[in-house]
Amino acid sequence: MAEMAYCMKEKKKQPMVNVETVTMKNGRKALKGKCAVCGTGMYKILGK
Repeated sequence: MAEMAYCMKEKKKQPMVNVETVTMKNGRKALKGKCAVCGTGMYKILGK
């Protein structure tokens, strides 16, 4: 199942492709990927 995140360009939740886990500068974990529909970069901040 694809990870869902909010796409700012599409203005609704879309599935993410090419998902990878990253650590932001403040130490929090996030998922980084591309929108499956339009290709815009997407982030989903994860809980602690």
